[in-house]
Amino acid sequence: MTTKNLTVTIVIPNWNGKALLERHLPGILEASDDAEIIVVDDASDDVSVQFLSENYPKIKIINKNKHEGYASTINLGVQHARADIVVLLNSDVEPEKGFLKPLLRHFSDPNVFAVGCMDKSIENGKTTLRGRGIASWINGFYIHKRGEVDKMDTAWVSGGSGAFRKRMWEQLHGMDPLFNPFYWEDIDLSYRAIEKNYRLVFEPKSIVTHYHEKGKILTTYKPKEVLQISYRNQFLFIWKHVKGIQIVKHLFWMPVRIFQSISRGEDAMVLGFVKAILFLPDIFRYRVKNISL
Repeated sequence: MTTKNLTVTIVIPNWNGKALLERHLPGILEASDDAEIIVVDDASDDVSVQFLSENYPKIKIINKNKHEGYASTINLGVQHARADIVVLLNSDVEPEKGFLKPLLRHFSDPNVFAVGCMDKSIENGKTTLRGRGIASWINGFYIHKRGEVDKMDTAWVSGGSGAFRKRMWEQLHGMDPLFNPFYWEDIDLSYRAIEKNYRLVFEPKSIVTHYHEKGKILTTYKPKEVLQISYRNQFLFIWKHVKGIQIVKHLFWMPVRIFQSISRGEDAMVLGFVKAILFLPDIFRYRVKNISL
């Protein structure tokens, strides 16, 4: 597909998601405007690949031999994309017709790296509007949360429903597999893009529906496991990027927050911290290469 001379590839990650693909692929195809579509299978052991091969022969399927997680799966899909702009859609996301055009118009600015969609997230039977994030360093921790969707600036673009300029993606070396299996990889990528002075944009007219509770994370992992992984990756992100006075604040507040977690009988943060320590050699290598304190 070409829009204003920009070509588009849609990349969809899959892991044992036959039911999700069966439900959402028709809507994706209807909204794709004949864009190239790639599904990257993260070593599924269900019949997802067979389903795709039999029912969607025009979709390019990339098979992985080993299950690794989200960042590695997405990186492989982007690597094989032929287009200028790569649109990432999770398998539990369905876009509305016409969602591509509002995304693409922002790429007329050559400094724009990524544009995020308006995410109608279905949570506990209600719809929450997401897609714009706000974040800041507070007491040595990078605190991020949902932002109101009445502005177009954003702290990150979600890997579940966003468009990315492939050339800049390659310059940033894509998502960091350190964050496998999931969470924080898109925040990390966006943070590194901002440090390069690339622009991130939130586009409220590009609308997708996100069936969050039907996704593979919440239907495969126990809530406690999800929380541990989230805390682990929060620590990894902080240790990758913390600088200056925030280092001192983190060293002070980190044990305080861990003690508070223990005193409340909540061990997810503690376990996440312990698991993050195992990746310290990777963190040190990154910091030596990329950061001057």
